[in-house]
Amino acid sequence: MGISLNISHKRIQKGDVKEFEKLFHAFYTPLCNFAYGYTKDMDEAEEIVQQLFYNYWKNKENIKIKVSIKSYLYQATKNGCLKFIEHNKVKGRYSNHVLSQNTEAESTQSKIEEGELAEIIEETINSLPHRSREVFMLSRFEGLKYAEIAKKLSISIKTVEANMGKALKLIRLNLARYDQTTL
Repeated sequence: MGISLNISHKRIQKGDVKEFEKLFHAFYTPLCNFAYGYTKDMDEAEEIVQQLFYNYWKNKENIKIKVSIKSYLYQATKNGCLKFIEHNKVKGRYSNHVLSQNTEAESTQSKIEEGELAEIIEETINSLPHRSREVFMLSRFEGLKYAEIAKKLSISIKTVEANMGKALKLIRLNLARYDQTTL
C-alpha cells in the first residue's frame, strides 16, 4: 500500500485543515517507524514526529518545499532524530563532566555518595513528564531563561514555571528521601 502523493502543500499553506489531516494520516506511522530506526525508542520517535507536524502546521505559510512533501517530511524527521541523538550525547557528556569534578583528595565514601546522588538526579530527570524534562534540561543544561524556553517551545512563561516547579519539587523530594536513608 503506497502513500498517496496527491497532497498539496499549497492548500495546506492556505490553511486547509482537511489537507493537513490527509498528510498527517498518510505519513504519521511511516515517519514514526523511520524515526524509531534512529532513536530505538518509540515514545521519542512519536514525540519527534508529533513535533514535526506541529511545527509544520504552525509555520506552514513560511515553509518552502523545493522537493516533494514526502522528502521534506523524511528529512525533517531525520534532522529531529539527529538532534535527539546529539542531545543525549550532551547529557552523557554533562553527566561525565559532573562526575569527573571529584578531586583525588575526596574519600571513597564521598565518591560513592556523589555517584548515588548523580544517579538519583538522572533517574529523577528521566522520570519527569516529557514537557517538564524538556523545560528542566533547557534551563539547567542549556542555560536558557524562562522567556527563551517559552518562545522556543511555543508555550507561556507560566507553563515553563509550572513545569520547572514540578521538576524541582520531584528532585527535592527524591534527594530528601536519599538524605533520610543516609542518616
